[in-house]
Amino acid sequence: MSRTFGVDSEVGPLRTVILHRPGNELRRLTPRNNDKLLFDGIPWVGRAQDEHDAFAQTLRDRDVEVLYLGQLLTEALGDPDARAVAVADSTEDLRLGDTLREYLRGHLGSLDPAGLAETLMAGVRNDEVRAGGLVTSLLADEDFLIDPLPNLLFTRDSSVWIGGSVAVTSLAMPARARETQLTELIYTFHPRFKGVERIYDHKLEHVEGGDVLALGPGVLAVGVGERTTPAGVERLARRVFAKGLAHTVLAVPIAQQRATMHLDTVCTMVDVDAVLMYPNMAEEMRALAVTAEGDELHVAEPEPFLVAAAKALGIDTLRRIDTGLDPVTAEREQWDDGNNTLALAPRVCIAYERTVETNARLEEAGIEVIRIAGSELGSGRGGPRCMSCPVSREPLA
Repeated sequence: MSRTFGVDSEVGPLRTVILHRPGNELRRLTPRNNDKLLFDGIPWVGRAQDEHDAFAQTLRDRDVEVLYLGQLLTEALGDPDARAVAVADSTEDLRLGDTLREYLRGHLGSLDPAGLAETLMAGVRNDEVRAGGLVTSLLADEDFLIDPLPNLLFTRDSSVWIGGSVAVTSLAMPARARETQLTELIYTFHPRFKGVERIYDHKLEHVEGGDVLALGPGVLAVGVGERTTPAGVERLARRVFAKGLAHTVLAVPIAQQRATMHLDTVCTMVDVDAVLMYPNMAEEMRALAVTAEGDELHVAEPEPFLVAAAKALGIDTLRRIDTGLDPVTAEREQWDDGNNTLALAPRVCIAYERTVETNARLEEAGIEVIRIAGSELGSGRGGPRCMSCPVSREPLA
């Protein structure tokens, strides 16, 4: 099944999405490395897979085509040029040294596409190869020569579709930097994406997909905080303006904290004129509207986020639905990704079942809430929106 690519809103009927089913990369997490790899706990992998399978089936039940990142990567690696790039990128780490690097390149080059894809995602431990040489002799058996990528689960971050073009993003945290190399391989070499224009890449200033919200046709909101830099927003704005993909980019500063790492951890859209927001931050959120004036950027004075967003969209107001009934409940449900909903269509969204109060508020506001389990999936601090990269949504009427 093939569908036209393109995303111009957060709530247009969803048609095709990229997910990543949790795999062996999650089995690499230990109490010794989970902080470095950006997880708050050690997930029960089997249960995480069951929860993810149910999430994927929920999407299919609503006529959404589900593409899996691992399968796309395997298919892309059938191209010899893709294999050469993948091997070179995964062995460029200066920690390896010449002897180990040469060995690893030979080892990776000998793998078939499926084996290479699995290795690139799950990593290589020192005791899994017999390379010889000084570097491996001085490393512990459990040390990784190529780090695993457990955050691949959150496919939203490594690419974002803007109109009919895709932005391969630039991830800020060292533990995630290699994810966008794999994403770029897919968009470069997979036949499904032949001819798709890429308007950003992983070597540019830091921008992460969880910070980019397509509020409506021509309007982007981009969070600026722990993961996306001001320079990244500026670069992205210049590129989308040059291609005519947007007329306004709202730069939205957010607190640089673990619980609010991306804009979509505090705000997601659930209707063409409605946003779900974390009330403990909603009143203080500001936005700077960026527009193009010839070849220059015009930056407006900061305004309340909802005011700036409504102006950019050309509507009177955006309805705000708050998470939680009181500050403590709101904080608890925000930590559990209560704000991180995935819209399947206007007034229809997927949310974690554990965010009971938030889901009730959504339903009171006329939003259909499809609940999924996420007790293990949420251990990396991400909800349904984080775990999905829409590549096709129907335009809003």
